[in-house]
Amino acid sequence: MLIAWLVFASSAVAQEPSRSDDMPWVAVSKDKKGFVLEPSRRPFIPWGFNYDHDTDGRLIEDYWDERWPTVEAHFGQMKRLGANSVRIHLQLGKFMDGPDKPNEKTLDRLTRLIALAGKERLYLNLTGLGCYHKADVPPWYDRLTEKDRWDAQAHFWQAIAGRCAKSPAIFCYNLMNEPVVPGGKRKSGDWLGQPFGGKHFVQFITLDQQDRPRPDIARQWVHHLTTAIRAKDKRHLITVGLVDWSLDRPGLTSGFVPARITADLDFISVHLYPKTGKLKEALDTLEGFAVGKPIVIEETFPLACTPRELDEFIAASKQHAAGWFGFYWGKTPDELRRSRTIPDALMLGWLELFVKKAKAIGNSVHE
Repeated sequence: MLIAWLVFASSAVAQEPSRSDDMPWVAVSKDKKGFVLEPSRRPFIPWGFNYDHDTDGRLIEDYWDERWPTVEAHFGQMKRLGANSVRIHLQLGKFMDGPDKPNEKTLDRLTRLIALAGKERLYLNLTGLGCYHKADVPPWYDRLTEKDRWDAQAHFWQAIAGRCAKSPAIFCYNLMNEPVVPGGKRKSGDWLGQPFGGKHFVQFITLDQQDRPRPDIARQWVHHLTTAIRAKDKRHLITVGLVDWSLDRPGLTSGFVPARITADLDFISVHLYPKTGKLKEALDTLEGFAVGKPIVIEETFPLACTPRELDEFIAASKQHAAGWFGFYWGKTPDELRRSRTIPDALMLGWLELFVKKAKAIGNSVHE
């Protein structure tokens, strides 16, 4: 299996045109198990980073104006490490001044970021509707009803898609990071999950389940937002970033059951962090997301396992997964080697693994 995969991956190293405006477009393969570059139809394996904040924990919209050269440097570093894709997390409060009023200045900066991605020949996974810093969430947004909030989210995505539709440097639109349909009723304005490291990565798409099946709510929400995007962009791929507890199993669930919410999605994105001694459990979970569309492990990291175990997990996950994203926050391996902190040691172990795996996968779009 591994030999066959390496043969497959080597074909992704094909020389493509070097001009950014001639980057191949990414599409789903005919067998719906992976991705290809168009028009060549050569295989494309997303191998990249979540660039979700800098070393100080700041989100990209908080520093891309005054520290644009830093963003440029980080994109160059990610490219040299072997990435062909970068996941960017866009915050709704920075892009919307009102329920139906996009912020044109922020959209202009996004347009510049897309140009940078094209220059570096990196494909962007644009994950939207972020509310990671609770203090930055507009009060008007939290006061909206479910219907009005969904409509505001649709306006957000139409503004983004309107700027991105013509760029081949976009890999996909990710509707939201880790959305959840609650069971029962939440208090008014309580749209965010518990923070992790000071950031709210989980978000609820309704505050009141009423008598509706949770997967039905999730499916309707996905349909509402994909319809809004398709009004502006009929080509780029659409996904949503699912927590690993989305499967229809006993215990905690998100309501986003893969088999029931993917009709309007082009591929599945799942966030999996394998644990020491429980690699098979993580692989079994991954298999549960195999519902006839490509799967991308959109977040993974040696958070609860060793880099060696993560290496084993990635190798074994190829049976179902067609792409992988880890993390990069702006410190190069050389900088990390000079550090003596545990977090930097974890990141160094991950980046060394990333570079090794990148050489096997092949950087799909060359200069």
